[in-house]
Amino acid sequence: MAATATLEEPLAKRMADPARPVFLLGEVPPGEGTQPGKCLEIASKFAARSRALATDGFIVYDIQDEPGRSDMERPFPFRRLMDSSKYASLLAKTSNKQTLVYKCVADAQFKSWIDTAVSKQGHSAINLVGRASSSGEYVGPTISEAMKLVNAKKELQFGCVCIAERHTMEAAKSRGKDYPTEHLNMLRKQKAGAEWFISQAVYDPEPTTRLLKDYAASCREQGILPKKVILTFAPVSRKKTMNFIKWLGVRVPEETESQILNAEKPVDASVDFLCNMLKEILQECAGVGIPLGISCESVSISKKEIDAVHELFRRLQDILLTSRGSPWVVQWVEIMPPAGVAIKALELPRSTVSVSEPGGSDIRTAFVSAVVGAGLVALGAILGAKITLIGSRRH
Repeated sequence: MAATATLEEPLAKRMADPARPVFLLGEVPPGEGTQPGKCLEIASKFAARSRALATDGFIVYDIQDEPGRSDMERPFPFRRLMDSSKYASLLAKTSNKQTLVYKCVADAQFKSWIDTAVSKQGHSAINLVGRASSSGEYVGPTISEAMKLVNAKKELQFGCVCIAERHTMEAAKSRGKDYPTEHLNMLRKQKAGAEWFISQAVYDPEPTTRLLKDYAASCREQGILPKKVILTFAPVSRKKTMNFIKWLGVRVPEETESQILNAEKPVDASVDFLCNMLKEILQECAGVGIPLGISCESVSISKKEIDAVHELFRRLQDILLTSRGSPWVVQWVEIMPPAGVAIKALELPRSTVSVSEPGGSDIRTAFVSAVVGAGLVALGAILGAKITLIGSRRH
């Protein structure tokens, strides 16, 4: 049997590369106890639906009960889910896409989980999540202890979450501080080995822009390069989902909630709002030097919201790439053609190429990119390799 190869660089390397924007799609594991065949079906459906999107990979979340997170009643009942590492491994094999695994440190078996994630599931990129609250009793390591344990694994690179809601004047006052300190938390985690940061869902641009600016300024003062920040976006179509977003700790201004939920089509209004918000964040933070990426997710099983995630992903990707000020191409390449369909060297594959031209026409560059892509795919077919070229290309 021929060995399987890939020209795709590791997801962790892309995440850590400040010159490259990253685009991720979030997924939640199936319920605990789901039969293997059903798990495969769920992973296959998610992979198939996502195949037309130019993603760098998938996030698989680690969902915990987190009773200390909020005084609000949980809008959706908690149900235990399959281990994030195990499902991420299945999803990666099913989709031929790399995965980033979330892991909450509040786990008495955290060290053995890390060992298994590396040795058995083959993961190389994880995202550490701290305890839901500093109060209450928790098992497992602190975030600082968890970072040390992960650093001991040379095969692993890790990132952490950043929470703009902690970077408001109200949050600072409630903690007896004169000014918010989330940017200092990011610096501390960066010095402990974090290679990137992922925000929770954003619905208020002001705390996010303040956090990005303060983090950039602190990095400049200390003479270090800031790490990439992936901003997370989640569409909303109904009041119940909006309440869940707020239960998760996301700050949603009253006027924003009213604007979305009172619209004729709330989910469309939500997508429009999030796109405009990204434009505002990019405008406010232009020139500060923070490399950015995008992550999209649905926080419920609503079909409207799941469908909206795909439209939102495409539009946010367009906005972020165009903001960089140079032509770009997103190319869809068939890496596993149907049986009986041969790929001939240097012929354009069946593909869809979209070109943005903020700096002027560069169709020739797009054409050359497509031809090179086709040639590499043909080479992969000859060598018996799977070559993934789905993603963004800057020229």
